[in-house]
Amino acid sequence: MSEFKHVAVLMGGWSSEREVSLRSGKACADALERKGYRVTRIDVKRDIATVLDTLKPDVALVMLHGRPGEDGTIQGVLETLGIPYSHSGVLASSLAMQKDLAKTVMATAGVPVPEGLTLTRTEVAKGHVMAPPYVIKPVADGSSVGVFIVTEAHAHPPQELFREDWPHGDQLLVEKYVAGKELTCAVINGEPTGVIEIVPLIKFYDYEAKYSPGASKHILPASILPFVYQEVRRLTLAAHVALGCRGVSRADFRYDDRIEGIGGLSCLEVNTQPGMTETSLVPELAAHAGVTFDELVQWMVEDASLGR
Repeated sequence: MSEFKHVAVLMGGWSSEREVSLRSGKACADALERKGYRVTRIDVKRDIATVLDTLKPDVALVMLHGRPGEDGTIQGVLETLGIPYSHSGVLASSLAMQKDLAKTVMATAGVPVPEGLTLTRTEVAKGHVMAPPYVIKPVADGSSVGVFIVTEAHAHPPQELFREDWPHGDQLLVEKYVAGKELTCAVINGEPTGVIEIVPLIKFYDYEAKYSPGASKHILPASILPFVYQEVRRLTLAAHVALGCRGVSRADFRYDDRIEGIGGLSCLEVNTQPGMTETSLVPELAAHAGVTFDELVQWMVEDASLGR
């Protein structure tokens, strides 16, 4: 074990992904205790800077999904307090969370992304802004929260967009729907992992399918041609590097296998705080590479630093 003996596991928070974050945090805290670390579990509230300054842990394992843990905010707090932390730094976290800007950076690095527009909720709600099928998603939310697939059968955009209590921000990303397989690949310690194909057993791979046991089937290794498989791995690392990610990240792809070669691949987004629950993808990808859950969590802590 390194000099990091007291680990603060940051979880919870106030985003729409709070419940998943609590599950990720608990699983990781349990793993670290099994490895002999002193662990303090923190359900992150608005007073987090004061709590951390009082606690003075050796290191913070960030297990917050969505804002404020995945958007660079908590990373800024940790930098200010001088507490080494896991995963990506301030800029990469903020950039990856802002899906429209992340797509621009990834496209510049040669990573294919779906055609899309960034518009206000009012503009999107008024009428079809592109020919269906298309996808509407918040510019800065995760876990497929607030995502709608609009098909040719829909005469108009979803009426939920008119809700006065709409919780997902005013900026929305509208993207051309990419048919085909859902693929995901991670980067752990600078190396791309295997590739999983996700087959949702209920509707599309949304929040429920991601975090309900038995709601989706994972095929690992993905049943795609070897050269496509390797291209997904290459693009995952390229996206990770382009956005400046550190530690563990996970890239999500769509693959239209009706298109010859690798032309059907599109990177949807990069997650800088991937889930670490019992149904999560990164632990499964690590296990496939011979790394146990406890070893993966320990590595995340040992990899922590400032200035990420």
